[in-house]
Amino acid sequence: MSPTAVPVPRPGYWCECWTQSPATGETPVLLASCEGDSAVQAVRWIRVALSTITSALEAEAAAHARRWMAGGYVSAIETLAYNTPYTFTVSHRDTRIEWTARPVLFLDLAHRTATELPACTETFTPRPKAPAPY
Repeated sequence: MSPTAVPVPRPGYWCECWTQSPATGETPVLLASCEGDSAVQAVRWIRVALSTITSALEAEAAAHARRWMAGGYVSAIETLAYNTPYTFTVSHRDTRIEWTARPVLFLDLAHRTATELPACTETFTPRPKAPAPY
């Protein structure tokens, strides 16, 4: 982006995966996040993550996950397409895992493949690393 170019917002979706368990305490912990260009991409991210853990879930939670992956996800795509946030939650014993996806406008301030970050990045303090959930 040239110095005189005005950044243009682009629509997209912000996705997050949160977990809460006795190991994390009362406050949920962010496990992962990603951005998507479409509602389909956002829901695909949730489906892939969910499919990797389904076999380890208790029977009722696994059945809930399989039903959602088999076709329940379609309503998630529709919800997001109408600019409404979507949440899918599954619980396993005393651990709760929640995926969220919401419509956002991204403002590209720096290209992700740039070798140098803008000077303003030096003024931010990094967040402390979250404790391991297990």
